[in-house]
Amino acid sequence: MVEVDGSCLKAVQVLRVSLVDELEGHIESLLENLVNRGVFSRDDREDVLCHLGPRARVRKVLDIVQCKGEEAANALFSINSCLHQETQSRSNSQSTEYIKVIQKHKEVLKRRSESMLYYNTRHGEKILFSEHYVNLLLVDGHQGLEMKRHEVLTFGQNRLSLQNKSASHRKIAPNALFTSNGKRLVKKVLVTGVAGIGKTILVQKMLFDFGRGKANLEFDFIIHMTFRDFNLIEKPTNLQDLILRKNKHLAKELDNILANEHKLLIILDGFDEFKQYRKCDVDCFVTEPDEEAEVVEIFGSLIQGELLPNASVLLTSRPTAINYVPVGCIDRLVLISGFSLTEVQEYFSRYFQDKPLADQMFAFVSKNELMLTLCYIPAFCYIVCCILKDNKDLCGEGPKTMTDIYMQYLVAMLRSHTQARAETFKDADVAQPLCLIVLQLGQLAFHKLMEHQTLFYSNDPDVKALEGNALVGAFLDKTMSQEPGCVEEVYSFAHLTVQEFFAAVYCAVTDEPIPEEVLNSKGDGANSGHLDLFNRFLSGVLAERNSSLLSRQVGLSCSKEKVHSYRQMLIRNITMLCENGGNILNYLHCLVEQQDADLGLDLQPTTLRINVSDETLSEMDYNAMKYFLNLTYGAIAELDLTGTGLTCKGLRSIYPHLIRCENLWLGDNTLDMDTVWIIADVLQKSDLIRDLGMEGNRVGQRGLQSLADLTPHPLQKIVAIWNDLGDKDCVDSCSFQESITTNFTDDDMWDAWGEWVFKRCEVSSNEKLITVLHKVCNISVNFLEAQWAKTFYKNLHTLIESRIECCTEEDTSKKLKQLQSTLSF
Repeated sequence: MVEVDGSCLKAVQVLRVSLVDELEGHIESLLENLVNRGVFSRDDREDVLCHLGPRARVRKVLDIVQCKGEEAANALFSINSCLHQETQSRSNSQSTEYIKVIQKHKEVLKRRSESMLYYNTRHGEKILFSEHYVNLLLVDGHQGLEMKRHEVLTFGQNRLSLQNKSASHRKIAPNALFTSNGKRLVKKVLVTGVAGIGKTILVQKMLFDFGRGKANLEFDFIIHMTFRDFNLIEKPTNLQDLILRKNKHLAKELDNILANEHKLLIILDGFDEFKQYRKCDVDCFVTEPDEEAEVVEIFGSLIQGELLPNASVLLTSRPTAINYVPVGCIDRLVLISGFSLTEVQEYFSRYFQDKPLADQMFAFVSKNELMLTLCYIPAFCYIVCCILKDNKDLCGEGPKTMTDIYMQYLVAMLRSHTQARAETFKDADVAQPLCLIVLQLGQLAFHKLMEHQTLFYSNDPDVKALEGNALVGAFLDKTMSQEPGCVEEVYSFAHLTVQEFFAAVYCAVTDEPIPEEVLNSKGDGANSGHLDLFNRFLSGVLAERNSSLLSRQVGLSCSKEKVHSYRQMLIRNITMLCENGGNILNYLHCLVEQQDADLGLDLQPTTLRINVSDETLSEMDYNAMKYFLNLTYGAIAELDLTGTGLTCKGLRSIYPHLIRCENLWLGDNTLDMDTVWIIADVLQKSDLIRDLGMEGNRVGQRGLQSLADLTPHPLQKIVAIWNDLGDKDCVDSCSFQESITTNFTDDDMWDAWGEWVFKRCEVSSNEKLITVLHKVCNISVNFLEAQWAKTFYKNLHTLIESRIECCTEEDTSKKLKQLQSTLSF
């Protein structure tokens, strides 16, 4: 019996949170015992059962016990003690059959997971973990909840910055994922990472090690399920049936397995592929494993702890979908970060199976920044190795763009599967089938990309057109999914980026019009970023060097009219975005994909306003900015690096262009003293800078004072609100030059600031608008008395209302309405 200061009633109050965790798995037995002992009436039981979910019911029980007094509290702890003893007794008397099923299940998992699944694995080919698995870097904690743009290209900078942290802070072993973090039990773990980073391989490795008894995980059973399979279920079902779909050997002992839920780990792989991932924050729960419901309700109940509350759950997802996971239910967030530099080198050694050759190939890649950055992602490391294997005599600079790499990948795969060299492709008997295959794959990729689909079923007309073609296996994965009474074939491209590449090829070489979302650059919310990478690939395919390669090697040609119209669109959109201050980053990447210096002659906007705000910038992004700015001349009216994760290294890389700026916005980053020295140096050498925004950083009193001292005759205004300034610092700030502003005031300066922020909102997509609004809405309460603020928030309210009216995305509309409500005054 647990007592606090001799009082069980006091213990109920003090231990309330832990009691909810402890009793949620025994709520039915607890309730029956309380009624049988006469502590609760039947009306009390009905009051408890009116609440949905075990945790809510436990809280109601505790409320009633507190009202009933010391005797009821004493009975509660007595019943809890008996329940623990019964649980322990069941655990100690596990049947021989239960032990046999444990061993059987481990054998099944070992057999299913002993071979790694590569994108180009042929039937009958086995690649054993023991020969090819390379450790992946797992990072405790979570980075990138706000990664909004394409996953692949946000990765490089994050990966490199992780390497600079000490190993003790960044690595977590797979067998330690469910180890307590010191604050609470770890039951629900979310593993996230960009496409191709190795989430599924990590899961497969865990299953393999568990199956051969080397996982060191304190579980009797691991149940592995995928959201791809869930997508095929259209009728109500229950958790038991979901488990037995691919684990029929567990049928006889399933009740015991679920009764021992604290010894059960359920792995749910690929949340981002779930068709209903936007609807998982359910409020209609199931609490029993045999209770029928829609799949989304079963998953929602499981992840929120209403179903099998004591079971452990491992969920994997790409960053683009994790905002739809009920994050409050997650005990540990883990970022899987792919290979370290050493592991990239180890991967090369295992892939080429020839140390001198592997060293030569790795040395070549190490000199190519783009290829090396991509190799930190296992899926791309494989693609790069495929290219190198097919081109051992590579010389010169190698691929310069993403499209270059994928074009060479396409050619390498075609060569590999036809057992022919490039010269053979010119023969009509071979070239025509290759043209047809690539066009059919492109048509499938394009149509499904426009529909936001990554999974295709065997009865789809675009899939049927590919039947009987041996080359299809090089680019499409086939999954056999069991349905009651039948087996369903589900296809997907080996990687999402492969689908985007084929879609771009198809659009480039056919009469298919360029999608309106690509053509649109008005920043009115129409461009969601869904086709950003498709646009980059399209630009690269339409570039002279790649269109020529496609024609020579595959027999597909881009029309001169489409090449010309795309280039004109690119010039028009970049010019427009420069002049109205819209977010320009993806179009700069499209410009890089062209690799045509002559294009820069036509790219001389009358005003240079470079807005890349609210994007987590990678080295590739900085390179894209530098590539464009090197093509232009004159002053940069505005460079907006707000909320870009800016670092000293990043600032140094674009230093020559900072001196060209008239207005420089560096707000909402993590700038520190090292950055102050760089900024001061820029201010000393530049005669152009008028305004500098440094709001929302870590620049404290010392940093601002240093900035003032180092620039005795500085620019007109430095905005330094929302920095690390305490009350004393704010008092001392009066010693700053008048140009440094650390507090809000009702003057003309803030009118101008409000106009600038509002302009950013106007040219932002809906998703980016939400990000910006979250940052500026936190001053609405304190500063609404100022006239500038009233005008500012009134305008924002009107803008949000107009966006809601034309928004077709339910979740986005919901978020906009929530933000609109905070601006109602």
